[in-house]
Amino acid sequence: MTAAVASLADSAPSLVPEIRPETPQDRGAIEALLDHAFGPGRFAKASERVREFAPLRPDLSFCAWEAGRLVGVVRQSEIAVGGHRLIFLGPLAVDTRARRLGAGAKLVEIACAAAQAAGFGEVLLVGDPSFFGRLGFSAQATGQILMPGPIDPRRLLLKPLGLAGEGDDLVLQGAVTAP
Repeated sequence: MTAAVASLADSAPSLVPEIRPETPQDRGAIEALLDHAFGPGRFAKASERVREFAPLRPDLSFCAWEAGRLVGVVRQSEIAVGGHRLIFLGPLAVDTRARRLGAGAKLVEIACAAAQAAGFGEVLLVGDPSFFGRLGFSAQATGQILMPGPIDPRRLLLKPLGLAGEGDDLVLQGAVTAP
């Protein structure tokens, strides 16, 4: 784990579940949590089309554990938009009880810090603007991005990972593709 990611994990309140990088042994628990959170409809979403061709970055994906039980997961894949490489965040799934403890926000913060430490400048996702907006994501620079399937354009959100103000004028244009 990088120093930036470790410091975020260490600063977590004691009530937040233990967050650690995804491992191959986590796959079964991750799939069970995703099935429970999203149901079979998750496979029909445009985000799933992206995950079909974008390589998963387990080194940038994290699991939240509580008493040996997976209670949250955030996964990230590497993509390109118009030749510009960035990270696609999702899925994010958190057990109902762990949501009240802020596990979802902490998973996103740690995942974004890991993406930044790996040299990426932006994270793209499809999600709830009210939740992800609080975490620095916005639809401001996503109007020219083409997803592999229909989405509500207000839900296509981007977070610049640079210094405050850096990348605010970034506008990505083109189709989401494999890197």
